[in-house]
Amino acid sequence: MFLDLFGAAKIPFEHITHLEKQSGDLIVYAIPFMAFFTFLEIYISHRNEGKKYNTKESLGSLFVGLGNVALNLVIKVGLIYCTVFVYNLVPWRMALNWWTIIPCILIYDLCSYAAHVTSHYCRFFWATHVVHHTAEHYNLTVSFRLSWVQHFKIFFFLPVAFLGFHPVVFFLVNQIGVLFQFWQHTEYITKLHPIIEKYIVTPSNHRVHHGSDEKYLDKNFGVIFVFWDKLFGTFTPEQERPTYGITTPIDTSMNPLYLNFHEYQEMVTDIKGAKGFRQKMFFLFGSPTKIALHKKQMAAAAQTAVSVETRA
Repeated sequence: MFLDLFGAAKIPFEHITHLEKQSGDLIVYAIPFMAFFTFLEIYISHRNEGKKYNTKESLGSLFVGLGNVALNLVIKVGLIYCTVFVYNLVPWRMALNWWTIIPCILIYDLCSYAAHVTSHYCRFFWATHVVHHTAEHYNLTVSFRLSWVQHFKIFFFLPVAFLGFHPVVFFLVNQIGVLFQFWQHTEYITKLHPIIEKYIVTPSNHRVHHGSDEKYLDKNFGVIFVFWDKLFGTFTPEQERPTYGITTPIDTSMNPLYLNFHEYQEMVTDIKGAKGFRQKMFFLFGSPTKIALHKKQMAAAAQTAVSVETRA
C-alpha cells in the first residue's frame, strides 16, 4: 500500500525540460482574461469619477508584471531543478497523480503564509515583497505588482517537494496560488457570504493586508485560505476602509527598476550610516515597521536639535 502511494521513481535531471512543458503556463494563458477584467474595472472606475486608479501607478504595476512574466519564463527551469533535487532526496515520493493537488494546495498555502509573514517581519525579505505594497490605489493591477526577486524565497516552498509532492503538481499549484490572488485586489467586491469569508482569502480579507493603518499593519497573510491567520493570531476583519500603501510612501513611478529595487538602495544607505555592528544588523534583518519608526524618531530628533540650535 505504501509503495502504491509513495516510492515513485526518481526523476532524471535530463527530463526537466519535459517537466517544464508538463507543468504548463497557466499564468500566460490567463493573461487575456486578466486583461479583460482589468479593463472592465478601469471602465467602471472612470464611470464613477475614476478614483480607483492612478495612471502612472497602474502603468508601473503593468511594467512590473510584464517583467515578472518574462523573468519566470527564463528561470522556470532552474526552479524546477531545485524542486526535483529535493524531491529525489526523499523515499516517499508521490507519483504524478492529480488527486494530490488538493493536499498540495494546503501545504503550499501554509508555506506561502510562512514566507509572507517572514517578508513582513524581516527587512531582508521585505525588500523582495515591498513593491507589492507601494501602490496607494487598490485595484486589479496591484496583483501584477510582484517582485522580480521573489523567487529567492523558493526555499520556503521546498518542504512541498520534501513531503513528496511531484514537481509538476507543485508548479501547477504555485500557478493556481498566484492566479487566485488576482481577484482579491479589488474594492468592487465588498463582502461575500459569511461561510466564504470564514475560510477563503476574499477581497475584503486581503484589503486589510494592504492597509497602512496601525490596526491593519502586518495582518491577514493568507494567500488562499484565511484559517492560517486565525490559527496563528494574525487575522483582523475589515472594518473601515484601509489607507493603502506603505507607512513611508515612495514616489509614484512607472519605472519597474525603481519599484523593484528602491528598498535595496535604502537598505544599503541605512547600513552605511549605522553605528556599530548591531545597528547594521537591525537595518538588514529588523522589522520593517520598527525600522520605519526608528528612522522617523531619528529624523524628528535631528529636527528638534536643529530648532534648538537655531533659537540659541
